[in-house]
Amino acid sequence: MRSFLLAALLVCAFAASAQQLYRWTDEHGRVHVTDTPPPSTAKNVRQRDAEAASSSGDANLPYAVQRAAKDYPVTLFTAPDCAPCGPARTLLNQRGVPFREVRVVDEKQAEELTKAVGSLSVPSLRVGSSVQKGFEQGACHALLDTAGYPRTGILPPRSQAEPKPEPAKPAAAKDAEADEEPAAGPYKPR
Repeated sequence: MRSFLLAALLVCAFAASAQQLYRWTDEHGRVHVTDTPPPSTAKNVRQRDAEAASSSGDANLPYAVQRAAKDYPVTLFTAPDCAPCGPARTLLNQRGVPFREVRVVDEKQAEELTKAVGSLSVPSLRVGSSVQKGFEQGACHALLDTAGYPRTGILPPRSQAEPKPEPAKPAAAKDAEADEEPAAGPYKPR
């Protein structure tokens, strides 16, 4: 019983000491990352909490999801007052898929949408280089399946909400932009 208790205490002590990471440079200029404190001759010592390092970004997602998100990133294009946009967002959230949502409200987002999917159709779902225009649940699931995202119920649901609308520019700022003289030069003569 005592040996079991001693082993358990050693494991706990090791786990507690492994919570810190150290990044340092030795006298030869080589960079080291260790869980033990560096020697006194170390330069540029940085200390970091191991748990905080592992929970940043999508590092807490399963490897299959991290790989799918890297190889086949998901972008949902939506617009205000778009009835099928909400169900498309809900499908991605229920399935636990990390995604980027572009709310098309001005020329910049419209240009991004046209470049990504070839038209101004919302909702549009882009998974890697594959595109689904409009919301069709079966087609969206098929795109995500092909990219390697786990089916609904395997990952915890997400709660990514609709992006907040950008505040409107004051009338004075709009007038100032309109009054600006266009650039002059060999490609844009006055």
